Amino acid sequence: MFRTLANAWKIPDLKKKLLFTLFIILIYRVGACLPVPFIESGALENASMGNGTILGFVSILSGNAFQYATLFALGVSPYITASIVIQLLTIAIPALERLAKKGEEGKEKIAQITRYITVAISIVTSIGYYFLLKNQFGALRIGYEGPFYAVVIIACLVAGSSVVMWLAEKINVSGIGNGISIILFANIVSRMPTTGIAMINTIIDRPIGGTIFAICYAAVMLALVWFVIYISDSERRIPVQYAKKVVGRKMYGGQSSNLPIKLNMTGVMPIIFANAILTLPATIVGFTGYPENTFWRAVLLQFDPSNSNVAWTYVVLQFLLIIAFAYFYVAISFNPIEVSGNLQKNGGSIPGIRPGKATSDFISKVLSRITLIGALALSVISVLPLIIKFIMAYIPKVQDFSNGFANIAFGGTSIIIVVGVILETIREIEAQMTMRHYKGFLE
Repeated sequence: MFRTLANAWKIPDLKKKLLFTLFIILIYRVGACLPVPFIESGALENASMGNGTILGFVSILSGNAFQYATLFALGVSPYITASIVIQLLTIAIPALERLAKKGEEGKEKIAQITRYITVAISIVTSIGYYFLLKNQFGALRIGYEGPFYAVVIIACLVAGSSVVMWLAEKINVSGIGNGISIILFANIVSRMPTTGIAMINTIIDRPIGGTIFAICYAAVMLALVWFVIYISDSERRIPVQYAKKVVGRKMYGGQSSNLPIKLNMTGVMPIIFANAILTLPATIVGFTGYPENTFWRAVLLQFDPSNSNVAWTYVVLQFLLIIAFAYFYVAISFNPIEVSGNLQKNGGSIPGIRPGKATSDFISKVLSRITLIGALALSVISVLPLIIKFIMAYIPKVQDFSNGFANIAFGGTSIIIVVGVILETIREIEAQMTMRHYKGFLE
């Protein structure tokens, strides 16, 4: 990775793209620190936006900008949501499906529709965020609670979301690509200094126990990083043989190839979907309050991963929901019938499998097994921190450190995003270096 970056730095064009990307990230982080007018950001410092609620999850994805009500508080969440909506509608609406198959012109129109949907989602989210700040946290400054100030706050949040979308697209055009992923990566990495400082304070307060906890914490993180890299690079290659054909006096085809199916085809989306559903109960409880000996208090204990006593119900449900959403996402993003048809049109076939329906059934069978393995791997990555935290809560000598693992209740999601963005970026840089026939890449 470092050699690839060093070689890319020696190429003037790639150096400009890397510097431009870093410049855009710098602009984004500056915007993430600019406060929205008429809001007392200090009132949100101790706000309840823990990992157990959807607010905590959004705060992680925005690099804490959501928690401090800055200009980029909504972050990339509206754009990601709009992209998912468009992807689902492309499967459901034939007109959008035909548009997606029209090449660059169709992609540009779909991108334009995605921008409109992003703005619409930003408006709805900003209105809800305004009332959350006003009614739940009391974060509006005294005397600035009228309709005019509400419009200004909502307009600032919507404008910030639109600027984030524009910055991401500028990275795609003039930078190294993967704009949304790069910004999401920057948001998650920006939280690392806070985690490091908290870890240092723990070691200072309790030298022996804190050091042991820090070592175990780092070991778990390194193991998760290695595992994420392993499943990200793993794939099942289905052999494909192309038939020979004679055109004039020349013979074409006859070569062997393969159809790669990635083990982790869904990325982090199943974890995001599962967390969005499982954090709703704790979010509702956070808005309504949870007195002792009430029904909502019992719900909080079952669906709040930041609680000191994580219930096995939450762990099991998250494990099962990730598997279910993995199959759902693969079903809408990969069409075995279309792949089989394309192979048949190009004169390709899988050895030992008849073209047509038999090929599509075989691909579906392989895809189902690969999806199960990938979903199990994602589930393990997601629930492992919670399981460790659950076990630590029942060991007397390490009970005090169990809450430290509350900070990584979404650690699996963050690691998958960070590692995935790094791998995608390195592949993109290597591809651009290959196109330029750079000899240093081949050495």
